[in-house]
Amino acid sequence: MTKVLMTLPFKRRFKDLSKRYRKILADIQPIFEALESGEVIGDRIAGMDFVVFEVRARNSDILTGKSGGYRLIYQLVSPESVYLLLIYAKSDREDITVAEIEDAIDQS
Repeated sequence: MTKVLMTLPFKRRFKDLSKRYRKILADIQPIFEALESGEVIGDRIAGMDFVVFEVRARNSDILTGKSGGYRLIYQLVSPESVYLLLIYAKSDREDITVAEIEDAIDQS
């Protein structure tokens, strides 16, 4: 079983999003379960020195499917350890920069 840890930037953004989107936990719960079971899901982010992935999740509060849903950025530290770095709603912002991801890794 893989240990999934939330970084401080992830917790802050999750808290902000949960004020606006009440079903966020239910929407991203399948991702937590997949990561805990050891699955590597999502698309790897190129151009980084770390093994970082982006996963899309549906936002059932706005009903636009995965394309307008949430994005979770996580770092695969080892087969037994995953850090959740960032989460954001695609409806709030278009993309996230490599610098923001690296900053979240520094804070983990």
